[in-house]
Amino acid sequence: MPSCGITTIADYAFSSKGKLLRPLLVLLMAACANAHTDYSVINLDNIRAISLRTVCIGRRVTDAQHAVAVITEMIHTASLVHDDLIDKAETRRKMMTTYRKFGSKDAVLVGDIILLKASELLAKVGNAEVVSVLSTVLDDLIRGEFMQLTSSTDENYRFHLYHEKTYKKTASLIANSCKAVTILSAADSELSESAYAFGRNLGMAFQLLDDILDFVGKEDKLGKPAGGSDLQLGLATGPVLFAAQQFPELERMLHSGLQTPEDQKRALELVHESNGIGQTRMLAEFHFQEAQRQLGHFKASDAHDCLLQVAATTLLRSF
Repeated sequence: MPSCGITTIADYAFSSKGKLLRPLLVLLMAACANAHTDYSVINLDNIRAISLRTVCIGRRVTDAQHAVAVITEMIHTASLVHDDLIDKAETRRKMMTTYRKFGSKDAVLVGDIILLKASELLAKVGNAEVVSVLSTVLDDLIRGEFMQLTSSTDENYRFHLYHEKTYKKTASLIANSCKAVTILSAADSELSESAYAFGRNLGMAFQLLDDILDFVGKEDKLGKPAGGSDLQLGLATGPVLFAAQQFPELERMLHSGLQTPEDQKRALELVHESNGIGQTRMLAEFHFQEAQRQLGHFKASDAHDCLLQVAATTLLRSF
């Protein structure tokens, strides 16, 4: 397969933008945090007006906060490019995945370059604490991927592994990005921790629902394979783990690793016969309620209301 230019491949990776949920959350969190800040003590040369009229926000965010939102989307996009290659995914958001279109080598390199550029932009933010906070995201992404490749025969440890993997691969980026923009608002440390907890719990809820949609969602709406595609990769997500508590047969399959298509098909049947999907949804709702509680530590504002509304849509996705 002939090699295309880096810019061409990167443009393709970013062309399927989805809902741009993560940068939207980060910008809204920045506006929430800035409501706690006395802007008379901030150099106005460092303030940049960001148009968020589409979500009814007139408040301003700093250049550094805007940069964090951009970095968040860059890290997310790079991780998708790499994940699709690892998982051998054919489509993403109704488009051919980057590695399928341009080849594995170019996809890996472009994902790496996007992370490099994100790191360069992070360095320009010029805040050592923010650099440290966002650097942990890259560490979490790598460790989370290794966790996904790890299996265990111990039921309790499997749940622990699943929870930690979900945090590291999904929630860490949202949590630490929300914390970073709050740090940049010069808010106190307690508010920064509330921002982190909000992002962590929302990220957990979002991924738990995504794991449910893998079993009950429609492929044309998801823009990616459904119908238990994680099972085909040998991955036991929340619905499977809860179902295994109900059906010893599925527990035995998890011990053997769901290695055959027959095992995967039977596991899918057992998941739908169980209350695993309902229990996973209850866990997602718990995390969403905790995210709501953490948002209660912020002052009332248009940004606060919009952030709550955006967060709520994660529990209203099509089933």
